Order: sequence, then C-alpha cells, then structure tokens
Amino acid sequence: MDRVLFGDNQFFGVNHMSEEKARAQQMRFQDTQAIIDVLDGAYQEGIRTFMCTTHDRVAEVCDYFRANRAKYPDYEFFPCMPYAHKYANAVTEHGMIDALRKFLPDDGAVGAMVKGGLALANKDVAAIMRLLIDAEMKMFHGLATPVIFMQNVITDLLLGVGMKGSLRIFHDHVREKYQAEPGFITMNTPMLLDVLDALGIDNPIVCSNINKIGFRMCGGIELYEKTLAERRFRPVAMSVLASGAITPREAISYVCGLPKVEAIVFGASSRANIRHTKSLIDEFWPVSGGAA
Repeated sequence: MDRVLFGDNQFFGVNHMSEEKARAQQMRFQDTQAIIDVLDGAYQEGIRTFMCTTHDRVAEVCDYFRANRAKYPDYEFFPCMPYAHKYANAVTEHGMIDALRKFLPDDGAVGAMVKGGLALANKDVAAIMRLLIDAEMKMFHGLATPVIFMQNVITDLLLGVGMKGSLRIFHDHVREKYQAEPGFITMNTPMLLDVLDALGIDNPIVCSNINKIGFRMCGGIELYEKTLAERRFRPVAMSVLASGAITPREAISYVCGLPKVEAIVFGASSRANIRHTKSLIDEFWPVSGGAA
C-alpha cells in the first residue's frame, strides 16, 4: 500500500464543512475529463493510487485508465463500496427486489437475478452481500485493485445493528475472489477493532478520520492515540485537515508523528494543492524512516 492515496470527495460534491464549496466542486467536475485531468496531475506528482467510491462516473474514469494502461503502468484503484446514494435512489424508484436485480452482475444474469430474489426472500445475507460486491467490482475489471474497502456508512451501520458477521463475509469474499486485502472505513476505530478481533480478523486495514482536533473521531483524540499506540492494525488516515479547519503544515505534522499510520488519503482540486500536500507528507514522513 502506497503511503499517499488520492481520494475522490471533491469530485462528487462532498465537503463536510461547506455546502457552498461542495456545490461549486460538483459543478466544476461535471465533465469526467476534468476529473481525469486532476488524477493525471496527481500521477505526475508521484501519487499512484486512487481511493474512490463506486459512483457511476468512476466507471468512466476506469474506462480511461483501461484504455491508457501504457501511460499509467503502475496505477492502482482502491474501491470503496457501496456508494450508498445510488442504492437508496434505486430502492425508492424500483423497490427492494428490483433494485437488487438492477445491480447484479451481467454474467449469468437470469440465474443471478433468481438467486438474488431467493436470497432476499430467505434473508440470505451472505449471498446478497457477495452478489452486490461482485456488482460493485465490475467497473474495475482488468485494473489493479489490491485493497477493497467497505464504506463507513455500511461498516458503522453493521456495527450499530449488531450484524457483525457481515464484516467477516465481506473480508472473506474480497480475499477469496479478488485476491485483495479487505479494508474497512469507519467513524469509530476502537469499536470496529473490538469486533474484528472477536471475528478473528487479524491486523486489518482500517481507514478513519485522524486529525489534531478530533473532527469526526468517535471517542476523541486521546482514545485514538491510545488505540494507535496499543492495537494491532494498519491505519489509513483520512480527513487529516478536518475539512480545512487545520492548516496543512500543522495537520500533516501531527498525523505523520503518530505511530503505525501506513497511509494518508486526501483530496484536492488542483495540481498545486496536490503538490503542496504531497511535499508536506514527504517532509514530515521521510521515506527511510516511515511514520514515527
């Protein structure tokens, strides 16, 4: 896993501090070529991994990278699934069963549809999850996807309703079918680690908010720092700038000084901002030493 990962929030109108800025970004990136231009700029700055949702427009980005393999021979995608809004919209428009069928893989479509319908009727959560993971992964076929994440909206929902076994289903399917490392995005790292330990999932990749002011860090900074120091897992830090509430130098200095952090994911809309953030990570996190 690379130490610096590029995220996609800015492309799809996600900003946790400013709705106005989110709308402006969404308008700017209506054209997929605008997204590709930023990704190309990040690549030129040495960032080789795109950590992205399974938004429909990411499929267009995947098409571009498949068509230009020679230009980006070492490029990797870290899919984050599911993109909850498209499922919510489909259920509203089509109903639960037809929405499920809408997202099934094309291969053996009729059989898969029947299987999906029966699985739903029988409350076969494992079968449904595997089918939907396969559907989400279809857009990435032929591309390198060494880590596949479960989005926090699902991770934390499963934690909240006690469906802990579903985390194991995701973990096992990602490993067995895609020969990839499963990762989990969460707003509550300590609770998630307790559950993963109980499920026998050792040294998991966990992506969560890690920043100097405790922005969206359930349990607070002290608990997170204790968790980083004492628990066995592979942390990926996101929201390190707390959506702009912390200056980049202060934010990067703090995160790079924490133990165990393996990667930082950030988003930016311009090559200049990408270069600035990347240079700060390189300054505070020397390649020879890694994170403190």
